Parts: sequence; C-alpha cells; structure tokens
Amino acid sequence: MTSLIDSEDGARAWMVEVLGVDRVAMARLSELVAMLGDENARQNLVAKSSLAHVWQRHIADSAQLLHVSRGTPDQGAWLDLGTGAGFPGLVIAALVPSRRVTLVDSRRLRTEWLTRATRALGLENVQVVLSRVEDMPNQQYSVISARAFAPLEKLLSLSARFSTPQTLWLLPKGLKARHELQELDEKWRHTFHVEHSLTDPAAGVLVGHLLASPQKKGA
Repeated sequence: MTSLIDSEDGARAWMVEVLGVDRVAMARLSELVAMLGDENARQNLVAKSSLAHVWQRHIADSAQLLHVSRGTPDQGAWLDLGTGAGFPGLVIAALVPSRRVTLVDSRRLRTEWLTRATRALGLENVQVVLSRVEDMPNQQYSVISARAFAPLEKLLSLSARFSTPQTLWLLPKGLKARHELQELDEKWRHTFHVEHSLTDPAAGVLVGHLLASPQKKGA
C-alpha cells in the first residue's frame, strides 16, 4: 500500500519514485507551479492558503489519477470537466504529452489562463474549450475526470453522453466520495468503487465504468 503523501518533499519524491516522472516532466510541472503562483495574484484560481502545499494539494492530488487507474494505457482521448485552474487535466497533459486531453470550463478567465499555461508549457496535446458541459457536442472519450465539479448524480446526467462502457471515470470526490456513491440512484448501472486518496486520508477517488445511462437500461 502506498504511503500517504503528507508534505511537499514527499509529493515530489512520490512523483519520481512511485509514478516514475522524469526530469523533463518534473521541470514542466515546476514551471506550472510558478505560473500558478503568479496568476493567482491576478485571479483566484486556487485558495491562497493551498499555494504553500501546491505539490501535495494540487500536483500530486491530480497525478494520483494515473496511479489509481492501475496502468491504463497512455492512449485515447481524456476529457476533464470543470478544469478551473487546470486540475487534474493540465497536470495529466503535462505528465502524458502523447495523450490528447480536452480541458473544459465555462469561465472565460479560466480558459484564458489554461490557454496561456498550455502554450508556455509547450503542450500540443491539449484542447481548451470554453463551454458549459450541456452545450458541448457529443463525442466519446476514453477517460473522463472531474474534480469537485458537481455532485455525482448531476455529473453523470450532464456527461454520460461522452462515455461508453469502456470509458474510465476518475472522479476525486473529497470527503463525500463514499456518501455520493451510496446515494447514486439504482437506475445507473456502473462499476464505480472508492480508492483512498493519497493526499488526504479522509478523501476518496471514484473509479470505474458507467455501463448504462437511465435511457439505455433495459434497452
């Protein structure tokens, strides 16, 4: 069992020793951290108090999705909903530049930041989309992530159309992970389970597949 990541040094060490992040990617993430600090002085991307623990709270917290996915191949399009400051989607894109990552947010200032950060980091694998989820065109993705975007039932209702039974969902849910899973309406057929967060002992990540939406069940 992987130990809890409980410090900045521990977060950086985990990235290298457990996740196997190379020097190039670590340098890219360090540049992202510096840019985040500068931008946060202009717009409130993340809580100011979290900047002192940015590697633990934001970088490793995002990167752990690659760990809990249990070695999912680095291929297929990744959709990150409600990306905000770029977590987890921008971190994933920086770690796996061979994988196409779509970052979606409905706030113009956020998408402008994401576009600037993507260009500065030289990430040609990223598409930044300014849109509400409900206004996006239909397209299927191999992985869907969302960090604190919406309650689980609402999230699935908005975004099930982007999923197939093979799509892997990776949903950091904080303290409410198990509660939200228990409350998931039985009309949703799924294989979701809770993985313990590596950055917060009380939090969890919902991992699994959506087998059928309410409209498709029994079809």
